[in-house]
Amino acid sequence: MAHKYNKETTSDELVKDFAPCIKGSVIITTGVSPGGVSEHFVRTIARGEPALMIFAGRSVEKTQKVADTVTAEHPNVKVRVLKVDLGSLASVREAAAAVNGWADVPYVDVLVNNAAVMAVPYHLTSDGFESQFGTNHLGHFLFTNLIIDKIMASKNPRIVNVSSDGHRLNPIRWDDLNFDGGKTYNKWQAYGQSKTANMLFSLSLAERLGPKGLLAFSLHPGHVMGTTLGAHCDWSVDFETLHKLLGNKDGWSEGFSLKDKEHGAATHVFAAYSPDIKEHNGGYFQDSRLADPYNDIVKPWATSPIEADRLWKLNAPAKDTGNPVPRKEA
Repeated sequence: MAHKYNKETTSDELVKDFAPCIKGSVIITTGVSPGGVSEHFVRTIARGEPALMIFAGRSVEKTQKVADTVTAEHPNVKVRVLKVDLGSLASVREAAAAVNGWADVPYVDVLVNNAAVMAVPYHLTSDGFESQFGTNHLGHFLFTNLIIDKIMASKNPRIVNVSSDGHRLNPIRWDDLNFDGGKTYNKWQAYGQSKTANMLFSLSLAERLGPKGLLAFSLHPGHVMGTTLGAHCDWSVDFETLHKLLGNKDGWSEGFSLKDKEHGAATHVFAAYSPDIKEHNGGYFQDSRLADPYNDIVKPWATSPIEADRLWKLNAPAKDTGNPVPRKEA
C-alpha cells in the first residue's frame, strides 16, 4: 500500500485508508494550536475515531480551542489538553509527570513531536540552551524519554518527530551548540541544527528500542501555506540568505513548492499510522513516502547512526540510566 502515495496524497485520503489503525488508538501531539498544520492533522485524525487524543501546547487557552473544535465535530472522541512549554525542562518534567500519573491512560500508542519554532532571534531557554535547539529537540527528547514506559506499554508503540528539509541548513555544532553566546548566531543554521537533531533522535530511538517493538520516524511536511511557523521571517530578505547558505541547486531555485494544509498534514498521518513502513524504522519521510537520498534533499549528517549515537550520549547521562537530562557540554 505504501508505494502508491505521493505529494498529491491528502491527509483525508490517508485517514480513510488507515482507519483500522487509527480507531481506538491513544495519541499525543505536541504543538497543537489554531491555524497550524497540527490543527488540521488532529482534526483529520479524529475522523478515524481514536479512543483518546491528547493535545499538548504551551498555551492552554489556544490548545483548548482546538480541543473544543474536535469535540464539537466528533463528540465520541475523547480529548485531553496538556500544558507544556518545551523551552523549559521544568515544564517538560511537569507535563510528563501528569501523563505518567493518569491512571486511566495506561499506554500511549503514538507520540507526534510536532511543536517547533523557526528562525527566531537569538535567545536562550530558561535552562541556558539556544532556543531552537532547546525547544525543537531537547524539550521533545526529555518529554519522550520521561513517558517512554507508557509508550512501550502499547501493543504497537510509535514515535514521530516532525523535522524538515531545513535540516540541510546545518549539522549538529558539537562544540558550540549555543553559537558562542550568540556572537556567531545565524537563525537559519540554528533551525537546521534543531531539525537535524529531530532526524537523529528518530534513528536513535529505532536503534535502541526497535528490538522491543518501537517504531520511530521523522518527516518533512513540506512548505505549508498559512501557518504561523514563519512569523519571525522577512522573506524578502530571508530567501536571499537561504540561497547563500545552501550553495547548491535547491538554494538558488525560484522559491519553494508550497502545500496547503490538507497536503501538508498528510505525511504526519502517514508516519503516525501507516502499517506498511516497519522495515524503514528510523526513516525520514516526505510526500507520504520514504525520502530518496538521491533525488530528495536528505543530508548524510542527519542519517548517520554515528551522529545519532553521539547526540543521544550528549543529551543523556553517561550510563543511559534514569531520566535523560540534557547537558550543555559533552
